[in-house]
Amino acid sequence: MTRLKNIFPMKGLIVSCQALEQEPLHGGDTMAKMARAAVNSGAIGIRTNGVPDILAIKQEVDVPVIGLIKRVIPGSAIFITPTLDEVKAIVSAKADIVALDITNREGRLETVKPLIDYAHEWGAAVMADISTLEEGLAAEQLGVDFIGTTLSGYTPYSTQQEGPDFDLLEQLCAKVSLPIVAEGRIWTPEDAAKARNAGASYVVVGSAITRPQLITARYVSALLTH
Repeated sequence: MTRLKNIFPMKGLIVSCQALEQEPLHGGDTMAKMARAAVNSGAIGIRTNGVPDILAIKQEVDVPVIGLIKRVIPGSAIFITPTLDEVKAIVSAKADIVALDITNREGRLETVKPLIDYAHEWGAAVMADISTLEEGLAAEQLGVDFIGTTLSGYTPYSTQQEGPDFDLLEQLCAKVSLPIVAEGRIWTPEDAAKARNAGASYVVVGSAITRPQLITARYVSALLTH
């Protein structure tokens, strides 16, 4: 188990500051500025993708950073920090927490333990991005530090719905002793408050805060359909 047992000083909001290569806000110091704006407004942590943004955000703000690397591997559905190479890069960039796909796909539950152990060996905690209760229970047994509902709806066998998976969140909070992170399709402050009231220690909000193209699309859609 990692030595970092009290990474966050309190429960609260973690803002995901991410932009993929094909997105308008990718590159430069944009995500670092997003992180600064979020922390200035009360966010207790940041989640971000890629070594450049991890490094920039670590310099910009003094809150814990959850790091991940999204990598497309042909023929594989595992996208979030898929291999040990990504874990090594995230740890070298000094992320406080490494986010890992810990879903029941492609034998992942049988092969991910060395990635968890490596992060712990170098002083980083591990957040398991899961999609079902069974995966959450497995992740706890594998020795992770946080469990997030991040991938609910992104595996073919998990609940498919437009809003947050509050049912999964409540099940995890009832059956897992680790801190639970609510993440995924949280679009409103009311959603975030409901997640917190359901037992989540932390609530991650990304697209609703830091992806203006998706925010704009929702407004445009609403205007076109009403």
